[in-house]
Amino acid sequence: MTTRRTVLAGATAVGAAAAFGTAGQALAADEFGTPTTSSAAQKDARDAIRKVNADMRSNYAALKADLSKRLSPMIVVTNTATGGQFTLLYNGTTDTVQPVPEYFELAKSIAHVPLGIYSILAQYLSDQVPNVPNRDRIDAHDLDMVAAKGQSDHSWVTPLTNFRTTLTTARDKLTAAGLPKDLHDSCKFILDEAIHYIDGVLHDQTFDIPGYDVFSGRVYPKIRTNMVFSAKAQIDGIEGQLKKWRTKLGEAAWSELYVVVFSIWTTSVLNQASIIIKRCMDQSKVDSHLIDVPTAEMLSDPIAVARDNLARIVQDNIAAEMVFASDAEIATALKGRQDLLSEEILNQIGANGTTNPASYKGTAATAATAAALAAGKDACPWHQAQKAAVGV
Repeated sequence: MTTRRTVLAGATAVGAAAAFGTAGQALAADEFGTPTTSSAAQKDARDAIRKVNADMRSNYAALKADLSKRLSPMIVVTNTATGGQFTLLYNGTTDTVQPVPEYFELAKSIAHVPLGIYSILAQYLSDQVPNVPNRDRIDAHDLDMVAAKGQSDHSWVTPLTNFRTTLTTARDKLTAAGLPKDLHDSCKFILDEAIHYIDGVLHDQTFDIPGYDVFSGRVYPKIRTNMVFSAKAQIDGIEGQLKKWRTKLGEAAWSELYVVVFSIWTTSVLNQASIIIKRCMDQSKVDSHLIDVPTAEMLSDPIAVARDNLARIVQDNIAAEMVFASDAEIATALKGRQDLLSEEILNQIGANGTTNPASYKGTAATAATAAALAAGKDACPWHQAQKAAVGV
């Protein structure tokens, strides 16, 4: 069967030489060519070639901009400290809510106490890998980057003292917050232990990871309690809101729902909101209609970014089927996050990561690439997935 590699790479290696006559020989003479025409003529010719791609991109952008306005129904999710902001876009209307109960944020706030203490002390730790059970998992260079100031610097005293004040205030006012008893008790335990640990560090004017590990180990069971409450709050809040929107849209529209979830990269795998939303969607559409987008920071305009990303995905999916309508395998390879050029790069690099210069130098490329194309599809992730699916 014709594959993406044979169409694209084969056309590049063989078809280009046939189409452009002596271009192959010119490249072979000096890799990517010494100009045989005047500099002005060459620049004009190359600019004309570049304009083909520039015009394509302009037309592509126009299609995407127009499509982005029509995408509906669509939910945009931005992860926040309060459990997430959810926006439904439907037939020109916008509905934005924060559906997760407040105790989600409160439970997580106290669960973050150990991380709060560590964040203050981290720069002042010894840059030597500590003698702890997981020492083999600690990258020595990464530790050196984090523990940049060392223990001779006592600049940590003021921020740690200030954090102790924050914790003490939270503990003193905890009862008035009206939390469920189990959550109240776990929060109180975490706060009491944290204050006790900080008092010891301030008294001794020193700290280390083994000592911190004793503290974090003591509070971790209570942190798990807080996590139970946080998870329940998020499930109940999100599912409750999705049920309301599903009723509003009706089953036919709901089955076509797109969802774009933005999250910080470090929490983008097994994202909380995506896990909950996934089971509420039409299961036959989840793989193509639930889009997770990791970001480096919170977005100032998540709706616009979501529309732009989703429009690109939707139009690329359709383009894949239309541009190569006669070959489902190529169309499948064109969809998703795989860059089309990646397979040819893998082909030229080879399994051992060593580039074969013959694979891109003139006529030698024809034989080298043809042989690789005939025998070597194993490097391609898409082909590997296909083989795994049929048990090859």
